[in-house]
Amino acid sequence: MPPFAYRTTDIRDIDSIRPLWIQLNDYMYTRATTFRSHFEQMTFDKRKAYFEKVAVAGPLRLDLAYADQENGRYVGYCVSSFSAEKTGEIESIFVEDPCRSCGIGSALMTKALAWLDENGSVRNRVSASDGNEGVWEFYKKFGFHPRLTVLEQKLD
Repeated sequence: MPPFAYRTTDIRDIDSIRPLWIQLNDYMYTRATTFRSHFEQMTFDKRKAYFEKVAVAGPLRLDLAYADQENGRYVGYCVSSFSAEKTGEIESIFVEDPCRSCGIGSALMTKALAWLDENGSVRNRVSASDGNEGVWEFYKKFGFHPRLTVLEQKLD
């Protein structure tokens, strides 16, 4: 694997994650056990609108990882936000399959959590979707633990 470089930006560059986010949505679709239709109906434009709404309410940070600086082809990203209530949230994180286990996800999480700490976050959280409970081990490395499990009735 080539060495990876990182760039930090904000909501203005959210379109740069479109191809990676589509991969994430497809990945989640294949793992979902009950709420597969959520990922089937979700589009990047809907998710982008959500990120834009979050960015209006408070700071939103986008960390990008790339292997090819000349092409600017990104292999991973992390979107994090900070609310007026001083709550930090890892909104979305993804690393392409061939680049997993290379430390990119850990580097992205470390950057996002350091930013949240610098902003005075009093609580940080991250959500894992139905079927993706395996990611809990990754999040535990950063001090995240299940606090509350939300059950949702499937209506469709």
